[in-house]
Amino acid sequence: MKYEKPALSFDEQADKILGRGLVADRSDLIARLKVTNYYRLSSYLFPFRDGVDSYRPGTTLESILRLYDFDQCLRNIVLDAVESIEVQVRTQLTYHFAHAHGPFSYLDSANFPNFNPIRGDFGKWEKKLKEQMERGKLPKGKEDFVLHFYKKYGDEEDRLPIWMIVELMDFGSTLSFFRGVSDPIRKAVSASIGQPEEVVFSWLLALNSVRNRCAHHARLWNWTIGYPVLIPQPKKFPEWHVLRMRNDRLGILLTICRYWLDRISLKQAWGSDVMRIFDNYPEISPADLGLPPTWREHPIWNTQVNR
Repeated sequence: MKYEKPALSFDEQADKILGRGLVADRSDLIARLKVTNYYRLSSYLFPFRDGVDSYRPGTTLESILRLYDFDQCLRNIVLDAVESIEVQVRTQLTYHFAHAHGPFSYLDSANFPNFNPIRGDFGKWEKKLKEQMERGKLPKGKEDFVLHFYKKYGDEEDRLPIWMIVELMDFGSTLSFFRGVSDPIRKAVSASIGQPEEVVFSWLLALNSVRNRCAHHARLWNWTIGYPVLIPQPKKFPEWHVLRMRNDRLGILLTICRYWLDRISLKQAWGSDVMRIFDNYPEISPADLGLPPTWREHPIWNTQVNR
């Protein structure tokens, strides 16, 4: 089917939404649509649809904007946690990899036995690292430590040592780094938070996905994760099974962040900050994020994880 819908003016967009039953002052709605794209605002309205072209009675612009602000608070706090987790993983990867193979050993595909040679994983990862390294030399993305290294060692070296280049990696490159290294290194990194490597890898996949959504200001509320996470085994990790949580909603990622930050002794107030967001928006149900009603009583949220 050919898409033939025309572009609508802000007035027409407002009338379309009002025609579906949203309770709002028309001028307020138009003002909002001038700063928030129609489809962005619609993503928060979609769950309130009562049929195809109407909203449930009592759906107000004020309640939708409260939901929008709640989601913004979630993105900020999730990004804060993911930043600390990403830096910790990069640090652990670099430490164990450098001690096992040396500073420039990331140039040797033999040190990445878990990369798929048929897909050309190593070549793609190496190419991306080179691009990130070159950006570090440019005026726009200039990094002093990159310029200093090449000024001092550039006559002999054309690549940065692993403990430098890791500071130029994005989360995607870090995830590929973890994916490709040997099993002993992956196990050593995972042991830093007391979990098996397959669990940690699934967590990193999901955290990378949520980080990308946060970076693009996408909705987290009522969102389903594209990479459902693995839940630790009940026999060894019974605290994960006290309350049932869906493994494909934001609630489980918040719980993973809480667990991870406690294990690495960073941001001890983070869990309280999450609870405060829910306290500030009591009308929003934790169930929309896949959290059970008594989620605050979960041992991972209620107390610090034993280290």
